[in-house]
Formats: sequence, C-alpha cells, structure tokens
Amino acid sequence: MSNRLKIKDHLSIEEIEDRYRKATDIVERTHWQIMKLVEQGKSTQEIAEITGYCINWVRTLIHRYNEAGPEALEDKRHHNRGGSFLLSQEQLRQLQEALEQPPEDGGLWTGPKVAQWMQQHVGHSIHPQRGWEYLKRLGYSKRVLRPRHAKADPVAQEAFKKKLPQEVTKVQKAYPHARVELWSMDEHRVGLKPILRRAWVRKGTRPRVIVHQRFECLYLYGFVCPASGQVEWLLLPTVDEEIFTLALQHFARAVGAGPGKHIVLVLDQAGWHISQDVRVPEGIHFVFLPPYSPELQPAERLWPLTNEGVADRHFSNLDDFEAAQVDRCAKLLEQTELIRSLTLFHWWPRFSNTPLFSRI
Repeated sequence: MSNRLKIKDHLSIEEIEDRYRKATDIVERTHWQIMKLVEQGKSTQEIAEITGYCINWVRTLIHRYNEAGPEALEDKRHHNRGGSFLLSQEQLRQLQEALEQPPEDGGLWTGPKVAQWMQQHVGHSIHPQRGWEYLKRLGYSKRVLRPRHAKADPVAQEAFKKKLPQEVTKVQKAYPHARVELWSMDEHRVGLKPILRRAWVRKGTRPRVIVHQRFECLYLYGFVCPASGQVEWLLLPTVDEEIFTLALQHFARAVGAGPGKHIVLVLDQAGWHISQDVRVPEGIHFVFLPPYSPELQPAERLWPLTNEGVADRHFSNLDDFEAAQVDRCAKLLEQTELIRSLTLFHWWPRFSNTPLFSRI
C-alpha cells in the first residue's frame, strides 16, 4: 500500500519552488519544502526524514494545503495574541523605581526578592524565576562591582588617561630608532593564608577543603604588556627598594630593554617604587598612577588568574606553595589572548611597537 499523498494544483511546481526560495520565516519555508518534496514524488516517510517533522504532521500539512490553499502553510502562531504580562506598564515603572533603592530588608536585590515584590502588587503567588526574568526584561545584569577608593580623585584619573599616550609619544620622539612598548606592573602578596574560591560541584554535595591559617608569605611581581598579552613573573620574599631594583633588572633583561628597546612602565606610587634608592635600568621609563587608583592598573587583573593555581588547596610549607604558584605562572605565559582580554582596557593606548622613523 503506497503512503504517497498528492497535493492539489493550487500552484504550479515552479510557483511552489519560488515560494520556498523567497520564504523568510523558517517554519513557513519548511512547509513549502514539504510541498516541493511531495511534487517530486517523495513519500511521507522520506519527507519526514528530510525535514525532521513527524509523518502525521507532514500529512496534516498536506491536507491543510489541499483544503485551504497556500494560506494554510503560514505559521499561524504569528497571529496569536499571547498571554498577558504579569505586570502592567504602571507596575513596571514602579518596579523600576523600587530597584533604584535597596529592598525593604536592607540587603541586595535578587530574583526571588523581585518575585516577592511582584507578588505583593499582583495579589497572587509568583514563582521566583519570574523575578529573574523581569530583572533581565528591565535591562539588568548581574555584575561584580568595581571598587573605587573613597580618596580617589576622578579628575586626576581622567587626566592620567589623557597623559599616558603623551608619555609614550614623548619616549618615541626621544628615541626615534628604538622599539617602544607600554607595560604595567604590580606586586601581589601570596602565601599560606588560604584562598577560597567558588567551584563547580555536583548537586547535593558540599566538598570540604583542608585549611590552616598562617601568615608566611611571598610577593608575586607581575609585569604585563596589555597590547600583546605578554607577561613576566618574579616570586620574591619581600618588597623594598633593593628587591624592586633586582626585579627591574631581571625584567629589563627578559624583555631586552636597552638602547634599542624602551619600555614605558605604568606602576603605582608605593614607597619602594618612588624611592630615590631605586636604580632604574636603561630603557625603562616610569609613569605613575594617580593615588588610590588600582582600577586603572592592568596588572591588577592578573591576580585572579594566578590565584586559580593555589585556591582551595592546603600547603604544608612555603616551598610547596611556591612550586604550585610557579607552575601556574608558567602556564599563564602561553595564555596571551586570555591575558590580553583582561588587561587591555578600552582607554589603554594602542601603539605600534615599530620604531617611530618607520611610521613617518
């Protein structure tokens, strides 16, 4: 018994193919594809396998076309009115105003708290998920807030952003035949004080980690070129003028700073950075950040990456910790695109690394 169906000649095969090619709605396009395949003599089984529709729905579409013509192949769902919104426009406005203030409990807004607010205004129970949906509908997204020190000077920070390109240009003009790169550096205290981070675990489990609070520490010196994602690391016992001088000398050798290559280095105004006792290697030029401005420091974005290798772990001694931290930093040397994506701020100057004379 044949399972091939016929379609009435509402349209010619050429007109059906034309409707199929011109259809912009994906559902309607598939409906016309089915009519085209029927005209080509395909069975309902074959059509179902090609389109992914079930056999019964293929037959239903063919019967609809035979009875009502081409209009029957439209996606009727486009004409549905849809359900009514939980909140009216006025209630949406009230919710928007409420979100600009802390919730009644004095904490922070969450999806369940928004759902509770909605429940009070509509008079019936609201699923907590609806609160999250309305936060998204109003244009909210969950972000970690970037801290700004209370003593920070916004005017000085904006002036620094404008000054930085000028400082790089000044070095380029002073050494027109040299390669010039823009780097930043910072130090990060790490050690046996445990670092705990959120981690993905199976539902219904609550893993535990062994901790032992101690205060033996080292200092991780991080140098980063945001434009390229290149990094240089040093793990040293402390921070002072002498150690900082050693770190600068090591960095200068590692990147080849000297007569043919000059590094503009952005760093904060820590006492050991601005001390007159610091011996700056040839080819290194300091540019200091405004006071209380860690958010302008690209190197600050390195520490969440370096912490990943030692987070949620217990170390018996500083040597074991140092080995784990060195291993993590070594692996980050190869992840230049990741580092670039985190440290290359939108306002950070994009300078060519070629000598100035070659760009004239």
